[in-house]
Amino acid sequence: MGLFSKVIGTHSEREVKRVIPIVDKIESLEPEMEKLSDEELRGKTAEFKKRLADKETLDDILPEAYAVVREASKRTIGLRHFRVQLIGGVILHQGRITEMRTGEGKTLVSTLPAYLNALEGKGVHIVTVNDYLAKRDAEWMGQIHEFLGLTVGVILNSMDNDERREAYNCDITYATNNELGFDYLRDNMVIYKEQLVQRDLHYAIVDEVDSVLIDEARTPLIISGSSGKSTKIYEACDNLVRQLKKGTEKELSKMDIIMKEDNNETGDYVANEKEKTVNLTEQGIKKVERFFHLENLADPENLEIQHCVNLSLRAHALMHLDKDYVVKDDQVLIVDEFTGRIMPGRRYSDGLHQAIEAKEHVKVKRESKTLATITFQNFFNKYDKKCGMTGTALTEEKEFREIYGMDVVEVPTNLPVKRIDHNDSVYKTKREKLNAIVEDIVASHEKGQPVLVGTITIDASEELSQLLKKRGIPHKVLNAKFHELEAEIIADAGQIGAVTIATNMAGRGTDIKLGEGVTELGGLKIIGTERHESRRIDNQLRGRAGRQGDPGESKFYISLEDDLMRLFGSQNLMQMFNSLGMPEGEQIQHKMLNKAIERAQKKIESNNYGIRKNLLEYDQINNEQREIIYAERRKVLDGDDMRDTIISMIDELVEKYVNMVIGDDQGPSEWNLKELNEILIPMIPVKPVTGEGCGSKQELIQNLKEEALRLYETKEAEFPEPEQIREIERVVILKVTDSRWMDHIDDM
Repeated sequence: MGLFSKVIGTHSEREVKRVIPIVDKIESLEPEMEKLSDEELRGKTAEFKKRLADKETLDDILPEAYAVVREASKRTIGLRHFRVQLIGGVILHQGRITEMRTGEGKTLVSTLPAYLNALEGKGVHIVTVNDYLAKRDAEWMGQIHEFLGLTVGVILNSMDNDERREAYNCDITYATNNELGFDYLRDNMVIYKEQLVQRDLHYAIVDEVDSVLIDEARTPLIISGSSGKSTKIYEACDNLVRQLKKGTEKELSKMDIIMKEDNNETGDYVANEKEKTVNLTEQGIKKVERFFHLENLADPENLEIQHCVNLSLRAHALMHLDKDYVVKDDQVLIVDEFTGRIMPGRRYSDGLHQAIEAKEHVKVKRESKTLATITFQNFFNKYDKKCGMTGTALTEEKEFREIYGMDVVEVPTNLPVKRIDHNDSVYKTKREKLNAIVEDIVASHEKGQPVLVGTITIDASEELSQLLKKRGIPHKVLNAKFHELEAEIIADAGQIGAVTIATNMAGRGTDIKLGEGVTELGGLKIIGTERHESRRIDNQLRGRAGRQGDPGESKFYISLEDDLMRLFGSQNLMQMFNSLGMPEGEQIQHKMLNKAIERAQKKIESNNYGIRKNLLEYDQINNEQREIIYAERRKVLDGDDMRDTIISMIDELVEKYVNMVIGDDQGPSEWNLKELNEILIPMIPVKPVTGEGCGSKQELIQNLKEEALRLYETKEAEFPEPEQIREIERVVILKVTDSRWMDHIDDM
């Protein structure tokens, strides 16, 4: 902390000070609210709505509204908002992010701004990371809102459109970010207004905001359909790639580059795990050309082969079974890199999924065509107001501010944090590290202290599980697909003698309560088996212990063979420690190591931020076009009379075709009427143009426009009700617009 911050406080401390007078006002109203009967307390909702109609603002009624929610919470679910939760609630209403530690009751905090903003009648969306939490919170916190006369809905993956519409029409709706985003895209593909499910996007409260707006923001939401392309090329490329040899790329120093030193690539291709790229060498290019009988792989007509070969190389060199994906029931299923959960229904785009299917010898499904897409950044920026809650956001404060226009305010804990965060233990090899972890778990288990072990991959959790089985340590492994089961296991992780192995992010949103006698044993012990790419996710794992003033401890074990150190740490580290001749199993302690770890994490965080920023910049172009298309589409959907628009389209088409064939300086004798008839009549079935009675090009255009209008009016007269043709026009315009828009985004 710099001298300036010490003197005037951090940004968060200053912002918290600003809301203290509002919180004092809320607290002063508590005795008054306690005296009200249930009926009188419920009646406050109608009173607030009337005051808003009489031009009072949400800020005017905030203290009283929050005091009402606090009292309703005590009466319905038996929980009273702490003072720090009131602070968090005020910050959320202001459209900002509150950083509150795990166990500080973020779920309860959300009830305050949700109730206040729902009074406007425009709908509030509370965004969670999975269906289980959406359902749990709607049932649990929904009791408060329903007691106060508001309606509460929940969107689940299994629901049909009628159920979704009903839930969105509630005052407060709980849903996952994926359901909200996909419903938005689907709403912009419907043909009839009655098929819409969402209302306007008014106010979003995003729980675990860093997970939703940062971790998942690298992957856009995509609705796709089958493209009809053959899958044979993926199998051919897979056969080819199995015959290619992986080479090594020599890293050149600045001096090598200045001296024009050659890279001397070896093998047929080189893969760079750090940059996640793979490239053919000159030798590899020649082999591809021979395999496909091509003269030059770089020719534009060979673009598809180039693309598919590159995908197959990526599938073999950069995508790993049981880390990036699993194979189950003859299907390739993606593993979420942040949670370790399997993501059914999600597929890699751009042909990568097909390349992996060919690699794993499962049925290669047809490549999909993108029908609609949006990034989470652009979707959430459509809300009139948004806010978020998380236990860890300060490390990404810059990104929240730059991309979402939201600042982060750290809210103090209700009770001081007693957790002890130990220094990292670093070992030379992965084997030595795992042995040390097992010894630590055994020692803790013998005294009854519960242990939660966080791993990064499914592979790592299963390997550790095998080692614990050999030592006879009973434990539970969590590679969860079922959130209900996951929550149950995580909730039990604080009992005496419990040993739980889970992916780093498992059980997010579920508190680990300590069993009887655990406090005396030092509380829950957290062990991280390696550092994650992001410091924030390491902090989340630590934060599972030490909730609400409980004791606890955390420790990370690292080896120089871990991906983070291998790819992003200093390359000299392993050489240096080898030269020291350290005995097997001895822990390495050096301040240079701590700096190397932090540098590696910062490097990756910066890299990932760049990926997300590039994705947003790319989607920004798409977004401007999408906004125009969707706005025009909505006008048609809302029943605007399209007659004038269609007549204008016909006029434009006539002018376009005449101008294509006839120059301004050409006289009637020079007109190529045969060509004009060939392109015009299939589109507008006028009589063949003879040019009679037309002294000029403008006269010809005017005559054709009048004839086209007569044809249109004749067609109109065939319908007994004018609305019938209007409806057909709306459907045709929507279908043609959608078809052209889908082709456009698929080409981009």
